[in-house]
Amino acid sequence: MSWAVRRLTRKDFAAYHALRLEALTNHPEAYGTAAESFAARPAAEIEDFLSLRALFGVVTETGELAGIVLYDRDSGERESHRGWLLQVYLKPAMRGTGAALALLETAIAHAGSEVLQVHLMVGVHNLPAIRLYEKAGFRIYGTDPRRLYVNGRYIDEHMMVRLLDKAPGKTD
Repeated sequence: MSWAVRRLTRKDFAAYHALRLEALTNHPEAYGTAAESFAARPAAEIEDFLSLRALFGVVTETGELAGIVLYDRDSGERESHRGWLLQVYLKPAMRGTGAALALLETAIAHAGSEVLQVHLMVGVHNLPAIRLYEKAGFRIYGTDPRRLYVNGRYIDEHMMVRLLDKAPGKTD
């Protein structure tokens, strides 16, 4: 199956909405938003949210949206060098095809024009995702205990970062 990664637009809203709802429903332990609250949000609110951020998707040869990642940037004057990858999801049929890494690398390349480092958070139990993020150059720098409370259990999350520059004086 062939696929491509591209930046999504408002025209992709319906496909994005369906895929995001799939991710939240099938993997509630991976996201801070519950499927029910996302489904209840007005479409205009979600479209406005997305219009202020960079959203990338994996699109199959048939035009199906099969993966997403949202890039956002910290806005504080002392934090504007930091970006975030959020809402990462790839349909199970696309896993193992290289699409996930390509999706991340596209978002990271975009981030590199704005920030010096990109952060993300991932459940400590999600070993396949952790391996993917490490392959994309991220490293764990801490763990946030009890980050989420889902279905009666706490979820710890690793905080990961990929530095896009070399700090002054660094040679490695």
